[in-house]
Formats: sequence, C-alpha cells, structure tokens
Amino acid sequence: MNKDLTQGNPQKVLWAFCMPMFGSIVFQQLYNIADSLVAGKFIGENALAAVGNSYNITLIFIAFAFGCNIGCSVIVSQLFGAKDYSAMKSSVYTTLIAGGVLCAALILAGLLSCDTLLHLMKTQEEIMADSSLYLKIYIWGLPFLFFYNIATGIFSALGDSKTPFLFLAVSSGANIFVDILFVRAFSMGIAGVAWATFLCQGISCIVSLVLVLKRLAAIRTTEHTCLFSWILLKKIAAIAVPSILQQSFISVGNMVIQGCINGFGVSVAAGYSASVKLNNLVITSFTTIGNGISNFSAQNLGAQKPGRIKEGFRAGWKLVWCLCVPFCVLYIGFGKYLLLLFLNQGSATALLTGQQFLWILSPFYFIISIKLAADGVLRGVSAMGQFMASTFLDLILRVILAFLLSGCMHSAIGIWCAWPISWTIAMALSVYFYQKQCRLFPSQPS
Repeated sequence: MNKDLTQGNPQKVLWAFCMPMFGSIVFQQLYNIADSLVAGKFIGENALAAVGNSYNITLIFIAFAFGCNIGCSVIVSQLFGAKDYSAMKSSVYTTLIAGGVLCAALILAGLLSCDTLLHLMKTQEEIMADSSLYLKIYIWGLPFLFFYNIATGIFSALGDSKTPFLFLAVSSGANIFVDILFVRAFSMGIAGVAWATFLCQGISCIVSLVLVLKRLAAIRTTEHTCLFSWILLKKIAAIAVPSILQQSFISVGNMVIQGCINGFGVSVAAGYSASVKLNNLVITSFTTIGNGISNFSAQNLGAQKPGRIKEGFRAGWKLVWCLCVPFCVLYIGFGKYLLLLFLNQGSATALLTGQQFLWILSPFYFIISIKLAADGVLRGVSAMGQFMASTFLDLILRVILAFLLSGCMHSAIGIWCAWPISWTIAMALSVYFYQKQCRLFPSQPS
C-alpha cells in the first residue's frame, strides 16, 4: 500500500516506515551471511576466505545497484509528494531502461576483469580458484540484483516498506535452505553457494517487478507517460552517480584493505571475512534507516514541507541509537558464539581475529549511525556534493590509517583501529553539513 509520508506525527510516521526497512535489510544480509556460514561450516576455512575475498568485489556491483535504487527512489519520492504521477511513472520506466543498459555493461566488464581484481587483492593461490568461480556465477546474476534493487526503491518511494520486507523474509529463508541443499546433498562446493543466491534472488526479482508494475498501473494519470525521459534521467543520475561513486570508492577501499589483511595469512582473512559480515549487517541497517530518512525528506521537500525534515532527522537519530544498544551488547558480549556459526572451534587465530575486530568497532556504532542518519537527509534534499565529501573523507582516512597503523603495530589490530577514527571525523563533517542545510528550513513544520 502506498503511504504519504508528509502527513501525521513525523516520529511515528518515520518509525513505522523504517522498521520494515530494517527488517528487510536484516534478511538481505542473510544472503551473504548464509553464503559465508555454509562455506565456513560445510566446506572449510579456505572456502570462507574465498567468499570473503569475492565479497569485496561484489560490493562494487552492489554499489551500482544501490545507486539506481536511491536515485530512482529520491526522485520518485519527490514527484509522489508533489502528486506529479505522470512524471513519477516516467522516472520509473527511465530507471528500468537505463539500469538494464548499465547492468549489461557491468556483466561484460566483470567477467573480463574479475581474475585481475582478485590478483590485485593478493588473493592466496589456495583460494584463487574458488574465489573466481563464486564471483563469475555472482556476476551472471547481476540483472536480478539490479532490477530487484530498483523495485524495492520504488516501493520505498511510494511509502511502502512492508512489501520488500515480505519478499526478503521468504527469499532469505529459502536461500539458507538451498545453500545447504546444494552444498551438502548435491556436493556442489563453493559453486552451490553461488547458485543458491542466484536462484533465490532471481525469483524475488521477478515477483517484485511484476508487483511494482501492477502498483504503477493502478495509479491513474491524465497526462501521457513517457517511457524514457532524458530530463528525468539527468535528475536521477544527479542522485545516483554520487551514491554509486560513494559505494564504489568504499568497495575499492575495502579491496585495498583486504590486500593488506591478506598479507597476514588465510586464518586472519577468514576471521575478518566472518566478522565483517556481522559488522556489515549493522552498517547496512543504519544505511537503510538513512534511506528511509531520505525518502521521508524527499517526499516532504516535494510537498513543500521542509520543516518536517528536521523532526524526521531527530526521529531517525533516536531509532538508530535504539538499534546500537543491542548490537553492541551482542557483539561485545557474545561475538565469539556468533563467529562460531561461521568458523570451526579449531580455527583459533581466525576466531580471535574476528573477536578483536568486533570489540574495537562495536562501541563506535553510536558515532557512525549519526553520520548515516545525517547523510540520509543530505541525499533526500539533493545535497549530494556535501554527502560525497564526508563519505570520501571517511574512506580515504580509513585506507591510509589501515596501512599506517598496521605497519606501526605489526598487527592486523592496526587495520581495525582505522574504522573508528575515520568514522568519528566523517561524522563531525556530516553533522556540520546537515546543520548547514537546516538553516534553509523553517523552524516549525509546514
């Protein structure tokens, strides 16, 4: 059901909208977590490290899909808030066409360059074959990744966060079952893990696209709807390209850091692979709440009610801090047991590596969550230059500090310390930019 985010109590509206989005991203992360869990438990430590290596490259493709999602979502939200339904539909069709062309180009580029990228990351020879196989199967499934992300972005723009949640709840549960079936029953190894994701994400994509098109058909318009608009594409690209660059640079930075981590051996790489999945569950959850704040901000900006945006940010801040508490307690107090879902008891080095990573990063979730909430407002009001500046600062500092601190400390712990330092500095910049935007808003909601 479509929902107008410009009416009602901002905190109640935002929380009701964001909580299904949080549930959705938890299930979305289960795709990757399930791959690592099955690989580590049923195939071995090398397979877990291989999935972890490949994951850093898959994040580049996810960055492009996410950019299409947020670009379409923000523009559709603004047009939906303004009740310009003809242009809203045109923006959806334009994104689907442009996204298909971009996806085809990425499949070709990915297949040609994946082995080279794995070598640049200093992937160990014993996991190179598995990493390459997993990655190539993943690349063939990119159309499902792209169009599914576009569909969920459209649902969110229309104020419907429950439908994507239901899709992901079913498909993620199915993915775990199919992972185990392909690996244990059919003995497909690392290929079984990849094909399970391919199959389940494909079904979700097709069903979600059908429902999106039906939802759009139910919205009546009096004007002709263009199937493709260069003007709307430019508006979408103005949001999508900075988001793609942001996520891509983060992915490239993670690949550089992965190369540094690989220098400490397969066990450290496996421990990092397990713990970073748990960390990404948190960060992606905060980012998703930030996307909800973007939709809320964009709809209210389109409806010329910018005063509600500040209340939305405060409500989002409270929400992400409520999520920080259980994650911190869980990772600091029970991180070992969560890591053992991926690792065997005998993997002492890998287990200790994962615990140290979680212990160092967890307390700083309160810091990064504020940054991502502020980034949500900046995206929603199309302040993309400021959004990119704080994000790139975070990434550049993290990469530089990872190499400097690991060299000084002669330990991977130096790499883990780079995260909280860069998060803190980037958060301060994001909040400064948010406050600067607030001066343009009226003090009371419109």
